Amino acid sequence: MWQRIKRIFRSIIGWFIELGEDPVLILKQNIRDLEDQVPALNENLAMIKAQVNLVEKELAKLNAKEAEFTAKIKAALKGNRRDIALNYATTLEEVKREKIAQEQQHKVASQAYEKASKMKRAFMLEKERKIAEAQKALSNKRQAEWNKKVADAMQTFQPAGIDATHNEMIDKIEREAAQAEAKLEMAMDNVASEHYDIEQDAKSLQANETLRQFEMEMGLHGDASAPPEPSDREKTIGKLERELG
Repeated sequence: MWQRIKRIFRSIIGWFIELGEDPVLILKQNIRDLEDQVPALNENLAMIKAQVNLVEKELAKLNAKEAEFTAKIKAALKGNRRDIALNYATTLEEVKREKIAQEQQHKVASQAYEKASKMKRAFMLEKERKIAEAQKALSNKRQAEWNKKVADAMQTFQPAGIDATHNEMIDKIEREAAQAEAKLEMAMDNVASEHYDIEQDAKSLQANETLRQFEMEMGLHGDASAPPEPSDREKTIGKLERELG
C-alpha cells in the first residue's frame, strides 16, 4: 500500500514538473536570467576597477613622496647636513618598500580587471547568442503552432464533409439548368412547327384560289360562281385565321 501511495505522489509531482517544463516558458525565463546577470557582472567589474583606481592613487602619492624625500636628501647633503639626509633616506626607504608593495597590488588588480573585462565580453557574446537562439526557437514554435492550426482547419474540408455537399449542389443546379434548356428547345421547336404548318396551308389556299381564277377564265369550271369545297384542313386554317383576325 505504501508503495502504491508513493507511486501516486510521484506521478502527481511528475505531472507538475512536465506542466512546468514548457519550452516556451523556460526559454523566456532563460532570457530573463541572462539579462539579470548583466547588472551583477557590471557591479563586480566596477568593484575591481575601483580597487585598481585606489592602488593607482596610492602609487601617485608614493611617487610624490619619493620625489619629495629625494629632493630633501639632496638639499641636506648640499648643506652638509648628513644627519638630516640620513633621516630622510630612512623614510625614503620605507616609501620605496611601500611603493613596491603597491605596485604589486596594482599589477594584481590590473590583471584581475583585465580578466574580468574579458569574461564580461565573452559573457555578453554568449548571452547575445543564446538570446538569438531562444528568440529563433520561439519564432519557430509560433510558426509551428500556426501551421498546426492551418492544417487542422484544412482537414475539415474533406470529401465526406463540405466537398460532398458542394459537389451535390453543383450537380443538381446543372441538371436543373439542362432540363430548363431542353424545355425551351422543345417549346421553340413546337412554335416553329406550327408556324410552318400555317404558312404551308396559307400557300395552299392561295394556290387554289389562283388556279380557280384560271379555270374560270378558261371556262373549264362548271360553276364559276361556286368556289371549290375546302378540305377539313382548310376549314381548320380558315377558322384559325378568323379567330386571329
